[in-house]
Amino acid sequence: MELNSNLFIQFRDSKNFMKTALNYSRDTFILIFLISVIINVFVLNGSIYMMMVYDRALPSQNLATLFGLFGLSTLVYFAQGFFEVQRSAMLADIASDLERSINPLAIRAAHELSISNDPADRTGGPLRDLEQVRSFIAGPGPGAFMDLPWILFFLAILSMLHVWLGVAALVGACVLIVLTVITEKLHKKSASTINELAQKRQYLIDRKRRGAETIQALGMRQRFARIFLGLNAQLSIRQADVNYTLIVLSTISKTMRMFIQSALLAVGAWLVISGETSGGVIFASSILAGRALAPIDQAIAQWRNFSSARTSWVRLNQTLSRYGIPEERVALSRPKGHLEVSELQIVPAGQENPTLHGVSFACEPGSIVGVIGSSGAGKSSLARALVGIWPPSEGTIRLDGATLAQWESDVLGGFIGYLPQTVELLEGTVAQNIARFDPRATSEDIIEAAQQAGVHELILHLPDGYETEVGEEGRRLSAGQRQRVGLARALYQKPSLVVLDEPNSNLDPAGEQALAAALINLRKNNATAIVVTHRQAMLRFATHILYLADGKVVAFGPRDAVLKAINDRNNVQTMPEEEAARV
Repeated sequence: MELNSNLFIQFRDSKNFMKTALNYSRDTFILIFLISVIINVFVLNGSIYMMMVYDRALPSQNLATLFGLFGLSTLVYFAQGFFEVQRSAMLADIASDLERSINPLAIRAAHELSISNDPADRTGGPLRDLEQVRSFIAGPGPGAFMDLPWILFFLAILSMLHVWLGVAALVGACVLIVLTVITEKLHKKSASTINELAQKRQYLIDRKRRGAETIQALGMRQRFARIFLGLNAQLSIRQADVNYTLIVLSTISKTMRMFIQSALLAVGAWLVISGETSGGVIFASSILAGRALAPIDQAIAQWRNFSSARTSWVRLNQTLSRYGIPEERVALSRPKGHLEVSELQIVPAGQENPTLHGVSFACEPGSIVGVIGSSGAGKSSLARALVGIWPPSEGTIRLDGATLAQWESDVLGGFIGYLPQTVELLEGTVAQNIARFDPRATSEDIIEAAQQAGVHELILHLPDGYETEVGEEGRRLSAGQRQRVGLARALYQKPSLVVLDEPNSNLDPAGEQALAAALINLRKNNATAIVVTHRQAMLRFATHILYLADGKVVAFGPRDAVLKAINDRNNVQTMPEEEAARV
C-alpha cells in the first residue's frame, strides 16, 4: 500500500499523525458543523408545532391551520432525518479516509513492533488502535458530542419562554454534567487495568493457537485452561465492576432526565395556573427540555467508546512517531555480497544481556561460511542480525561497505535470502510463497528458484503443483517440505547474501542432496552464503568456518585451517595434564 507523497511529507514534519491526516477532511468537518446547526435548529420543530397546535389550532378550531402546521412540521421532520443521515455518512467517509491515510504507517509500525518483540504488539498494536478510532468516528459518538454545545441554545430558548423554565432545565443539566464527569473519572481509573488484562488474555490465546499441537501432545490442556480461566476471571470481574457502575450512572441519568421533564411540566402548569404563560408552553417546554438534556445522556452512553478511542488515538500517535515513518535513504545499487562484520554486539529485545560480544569477520562474494558452535553460542542471533531483524547494539554489519540501516528494509530484503530455523510459510500457494508474494513475479523466476533449491520435482508431485495451498503457517506441508520450499523462497531472484539457519534440520537424504546442490550453485553464482549448522557433513561445502562460543568468535578462517585448529585444540584438552603442558 503506497502512501500519498504530499501526506508523507507532512507526516515527517508532524508530531500528531492523526491530526495531520484529519486535516485533509477539514472542509468536510466544516460542512458537518453547518449540518449540525441545521439539525439542531430543526429540533425546535416539535416544540413549536406542539405550542402552535395548543395555542392556535385548538382555540380557533381551524382545520386548515391544523393541517398546514402538520404538513410544515412533517416536511421539517423529513429534512431533519435527511441531514442526520448525511452527517453520519460524512463521518463514515472521514473515518474511511483516515484509515486509508494511516494504514500504510500502521502496517509498517505493526511489523516493526512484532520484530522488536515490543509488548505493545500483543494488543494487535497500531492496526487495532486505528480500527478503534475509525469505528468511533464512523459511529454515533461524534454526533452526540457535536450536539452537546447546543444544550445552551435550548436552555436559552426555554428561558425565553419563561425564566423559571430555563432555571429548572439548567439545574437538571448541571446534575447530568456532574454524572458525566463522575463517569469519566471512574472509567479512566479502570481502563488501563482492563486494557492490560485484555492484552494478556489475547496474548495467551495467540500462544494457545500457535502451540496447540505441543499442548495437546504433552497433556497440558487442562493446565493451560486453568491459566486462561484465572486471567479471564480477573478481567471479567474488572469489566463487571465497570459495567455495573456505568449502568447505574446511565440509569440515574435517564431517570433524572425523565424527572426533569416531569418537573418542567409541573413548573409549566404552575405558570399557566398563575396566568404567566399559555398552555402550549407546557408541552413545548417538556419537549425542549428532553432535547436539551438528550446529548448529555447520549454522551454518557458513548463515553466508553470515546475513552477507548482517545486512548487508542494517543497510543497510535506514539507508536507511529516511533515506528511508522521510514528514514529517508539514498537508493543504493544491488550489492555484490562483500560482507564485513565489526565488533558486533546483539542484545535481543526484552533482554539485558547480549547474545553476541565483539564478533568480527569478513568474507568476499562467493564465500560459503559455515557457522558452528554449541547450543546457545549465538549462531541464530548472528543469523538474525545479518538479515537486519535484530539491529546491532554496538558494532556494524556492512554489505558492500554500506551498513544495513542504509537500505530501506524491503529493498534490502530483495537482495537477501533467509531460511530461519522454524520455517513458517504464509497462507497462500506454494508459488506465492516462493515468490515472496511479489505480484510481479514471473513463472520463470519461481521455477528457477525451485530448481536452484532442488524442490521443483517435489512441488510437481503435490496435489495442485505450484498452486497447492499451503494452509495457515504452511501446515498442509510436512516440516521437510516446508523447509525445502523455504529454501526456494530464500533463493528467489538470486540474492547476493543468503543466510541459512539449520537448513537441513528436517531434511531427508533427497533434501540433503538438493541443499548441497543449492550451496554449490550459490558459489557458482558468486553469492555469499552464511550456513548455521550442527552437522559436520555440511562443512564440506564451506570455504570458511566461523566458530562461536558464548557469543564470541573462537576461530574464523579457511575451512581446513579452522577445522585443524579445532581438532588440535580438542586433542590437547583430552591429553593427560603433563603431556598437554608439553604441547
